[in-house]
Amino acid sequence: MSVDGTWDITTDTPMGAQKGTLSLATDGGTLTGKMSGAQGEIEIEDGTVDGDDISYKFSITSPMAITIEVTASIDGDNISGSAKLGAFGNATITGSRA
Repeated sequence: MSVDGTWDITTDTPMGAQKGTLSLATDGGTLTGKMSGAQGEIEIEDGTVDGDDISYKFSITSPMAITIEVTASIDGDNISGSAKLGAFGNATITGSRA
């Protein structure tokens, strides 16, 4: 199943569950898209796709500046993975196709 599309995701962070929408598009092994949520709309960077496995990162500035690095897998209409939150450890990501 394609990675392309819109995903409703929840990231379980130390500050509680953060809900958002992830819009993804692939071109060969390149992944592009946007993350929308409480932080507004943020372009993902350095996105890659290999089969059903994806990775990307994005930066936020509030409540503090941090770059979040995500690795996840697509299984049908479900997405799951983890986000490296800099010095704040890792968070679990789960979601489904919107």
